[in-house]
Amino acid sequence: MGKKEAGDGNEAHVSGQANKPLSAPAHALSYDAVTTEIGANKDNGLTAAEAKSRLEEYGRNELDDGPGVQPFKILVRQIANAMMLVLILAMAVSFGIASYIEGGVIAAVIILNIVVGFLQEFNAEKTMDSLRSLSSPTAQAVRDGKTQVVPTAEIVPGDMVELKTGDTVPADIRLIEAVNFETDEALLTGESLPVQKEAEPTYDADTGPGDRLNVTFSSSTITKGRARGIVFATGMKTEIGSIAAALRASGSKVRQPKRKPDGGVKPHRYAEAWGLTAGDFIGMFLGVNIGTPLQRKLSKLALLLFGIAVVCAIIVLAANDFSNNKEVIIYAVATGLSMIPACLVVVLTITMAAGTKRMVHRHVIVRKLDSLEALGGVTDICSDKTGTLTQGKMVAKRAWIPAKGLYSVGVSNNPHDPTSGTLAYDDISPMDFKEHADDEEDSIPHEELMKDNPLLERYLNVASLANLAHVHKSDDGWTARGDPTEIAIQVFVSRFNWNRKRLTEEEGWAQVAEFPFDSDVKKMSVVFSRKNADKNMVFTKGAVERLIGSCSLIQWEDNADPIEMTEEIRNRILENMEALAAQGLRVLAFAQKEVERQKGETAYDREEVEKDLTFQGLIGLYDPPRVESAGAVKQCHHAGISVHMLTGDHPATAKAIAAQVGIVPANQATIPKDVADAMVMTASQFDKLSDDEIDNLPVLPLVIARCSPNTKVRMIEALHRRKCFAAMTGDGVNDSPSLKRADVGIAMGEAGSDVAKDASDIVLTDDNFASILNAVEEGRRMFDNIQKFVLHLLSENIAQACTLLIGLAFKDSSGLSVFPLAPVEILWVIMITSGMPDMGLGVEMAAPDIMDRPPQSLEKGVFTFEVMLDMLVYGFWMATLCLASFSVVLFGFGDGDLASGCNGSYTVECDTVFRARATTFVCLTWFALFLAWEMVNMRRSFFRMQPHSKKYFTQWMYDVWRNQFLFWAVVAGFVTIFPTLYIPVINHVVFKHQGITWEWGVVVVEAILFFGGVESWKWAKRIYFRRQTKKMVGDGDLEAKVFAKFTSSSAPATDEKADPGSPSSDEKVVTEPEKV
Repeated sequence: MGKKEAGDGNEAHVSGQANKPLSAPAHALSYDAVTTEIGANKDNGLTAAEAKSRLEEYGRNELDDGPGVQPFKILVRQIANAMMLVLILAMAVSFGIASYIEGGVIAAVIILNIVVGFLQEFNAEKTMDSLRSLSSPTAQAVRDGKTQVVPTAEIVPGDMVELKTGDTVPADIRLIEAVNFETDEALLTGESLPVQKEAEPTYDADTGPGDRLNVTFSSSTITKGRARGIVFATGMKTEIGSIAAALRASGSKVRQPKRKPDGGVKPHRYAEAWGLTAGDFIGMFLGVNIGTPLQRKLSKLALLLFGIAVVCAIIVLAANDFSNNKEVIIYAVATGLSMIPACLVVVLTITMAAGTKRMVHRHVIVRKLDSLEALGGVTDICSDKTGTLTQGKMVAKRAWIPAKGLYSVGVSNNPHDPTSGTLAYDDISPMDFKEHADDEEDSIPHEELMKDNPLLERYLNVASLANLAHVHKSDDGWTARGDPTEIAIQVFVSRFNWNRKRLTEEEGWAQVAEFPFDSDVKKMSVVFSRKNADKNMVFTKGAVERLIGSCSLIQWEDNADPIEMTEEIRNRILENMEALAAQGLRVLAFAQKEVERQKGETAYDREEVEKDLTFQGLIGLYDPPRVESAGAVKQCHHAGISVHMLTGDHPATAKAIAAQVGIVPANQATIPKDVADAMVMTASQFDKLSDDEIDNLPVLPLVIARCSPNTKVRMIEALHRRKCFAAMTGDGVNDSPSLKRADVGIAMGEAGSDVAKDASDIVLTDDNFASILNAVEEGRRMFDNIQKFVLHLLSENIAQACTLLIGLAFKDSSGLSVFPLAPVEILWVIMITSGMPDMGLGVEMAAPDIMDRPPQSLEKGVFTFEVMLDMLVYGFWMATLCLASFSVVLFGFGDGDLASGCNGSYTVECDTVFRARATTFVCLTWFALFLAWEMVNMRRSFFRMQPHSKKYFTQWMYDVWRNQFLFWAVVAGFVTIFPTLYIPVINHVVFKHQGITWEWGVVVVEAILFFGGVESWKWAKRIYFRRQTKKMVGDGDLEAKVFAKFTSSSAPATDEKADPGSPSSDEKVVTEPEKV
């Protein structure tokens, strides 16, 4: 039940009972009784309205997982961290030397940081908490007669749920159908072996959970087979709910000492364990051993800057002969604080939370924050075909029976309606078939096609019964549930009124055993009995190459006996399969045989069942590419990302679809044979190669057909050896190894198993390839924004540090340094120009050319050579201008008299110093604020950030207004300068400066010089990167660039590969200058 109701009355709950008690525990009742008592429907499931009503009545299907977002802990984190500790120490020093104003300002900075940090992190935590619920497992529930993907938390008592291998059971379920069904219940019962379940038996009410074989329990994992059942208990009323408290218990954070074989512990081991525990606590406090890799890296950077801050403070004291003058001491403290990026990690956390929220709107759910950093560096995407690049809406187009000919289906407006579209027949093979327009004149009634046609009947028997899909007509029209491939086949047989439901209910067919599809054997088989028949029938469907190897007979001629399956006939079948596959059809084969009657499905051995079969024919299924797939693949090529298709389909089918979406070139006539062969391979060809042979391929395959789970793992490893950064999609249980091995594992939200989702880093809610591109774009945007605010923050730190340290050279008549910035001015700049503008940069929209650049280098991370150089250039330029403004006012227009005691209080003699200090303060504040706007794009001009805009002189106005958070942060910083300058007492006593008049001219000139310097630097970078890109890419159309390397054999890519941040020799193309 929901969190609010968790545990309500749970103590009185009887094990095995439903949320609303039944006449007996569910395992003691037949499934019909449970269905009736709980108000369920075995055929159409609950209606949407009934499900909503029950959700309100029973609450969400969740365990009580604690209090969720905890404001007090968030508040403690704002106070108990290394950066805040430095500020508190600085405040203590200020009050200790009686610098109450400075101490008060530092206290205000502390309070502001705590309040802002708390509010922002609280919102971020709430966002992440809501996203965690989105990434929770889903279930296949039947509602309104249709199979729907429903979040586990919204499953209610009475729901009919379909379960398959790899799923996590969403609730306690009374089974009504179970086929080869086994679950892993170790979490609940401690039983290490899977438990076989069955639907028919009932058990005594006091039977223990481990022996309730007609019930499957919430949170257990399905290891084999499939089943259907009615949910009777959810949330804390489930068996796992009764031990939820034990499951929630967090592990101890205290390190345990190493023990001797006899269990004893040496004394020094206790000291070692205590030391490690203390180290863990300190590391957690400093943030260097918790969070994502980037968070840990920035925490270490903050520690480095703390060390630099201490050095800066010592330099200030040393420059003044370690004077005990309190102005010198507080200036040293302020100089140290100028190097502390107090908001760095907070801004990073907020940026990541905002990014994950944006991704949800683009059909991507982030399960692991690490993947946010990784997405920006992806160089290769390995994608499945069905449902990802294609629509996943299969339609059976061709059926070939060797002794009869080719049956074709015309265009249908509804893929689930067997009455839509036409049926046609040609007495030819697929090799002889030529595409022609299907129209009503060619349509033949199915009764005519079925008349005196036993071969077609046998073919349809296999197609209908070796099939788990359900297609039926309801009040709302035709509905279907099941696997898209099997639905398409079931719709095809329904055109002949040969539906599985009719055969089992009216024709006496009954299923005896089932051997589900296995990705290794690539077949599925069922054993059926028929009333009054002496023998049972085996019906098998699967991949053509595998199935014909299991066939020993085929009926090649009509009205003749079956003949032996020879190699020549197998080759003829393969040729016809190639002809169908060349039309972009996915081709499956059907076969059957008779077997002796046996009792129970365990009596049949799969290996025996699936040999010596009689071949029945082929079926060709069309799954059209998604409309957006071709554009998404093209955009990947623009972004320097290679796309590989790894599919279970036939090579010709995969190649046809790959050409349609642009994964392989449309014209392959100019490609050398060895490269063409390497571009499209079968899994058997790829798996036969050693690692060295794979590394010596001119290029890695762009398409691998008949792909197995192990092939995907080897592909990932091959990409890693070429220094690529790979994303892999997957949906099945067997995809888990490749998802874990990939740098970014991507699970399918609709078709994916829960095991695959658990192994993944992100989940696509719409199973759409274009959503992967959305994820990459968001990953790059976040990476960009992190670079922007880190560059802004550290450039500002360098500018302040240089201004303050070089400014020590200004000595007054007493030999003490005259500070170009007062301590409170330093703190004000830190408070006003850092936190809020940097948060604004963290939510900045993506740059126009973000998908026209090569992937980022994750080895270099945020601190690329460009960022480091920019940091120094901007920091030194700002410091130069600040010192120039101080010198111009003091020496250029003033008398150059530094007087004495001008660090402490205002006198007439100090007027010029106070004015120079105010001018420097305004310049530094403006520079820091304007730099935030310049950082919106690190290479494009502030005045021309949108390259294709026609607003040549006003575009910058739209750009600064677009990010309103950043706009108002800059405006606030700009406006708040004036009260500090002109309000009496505040200016002289607090800020140690004087209101300025004519000096505004100096400020304006300095601002113009600032923009001129930054714009000149960006211009120089653009020129450099344009030239670099032109050398790497050259001119020409996109396809020519992408597949240029395929036109001639090349050296092994292993020797040429660069890091992921550089264009590599393996399909990496950049079509525009990076960030230009």
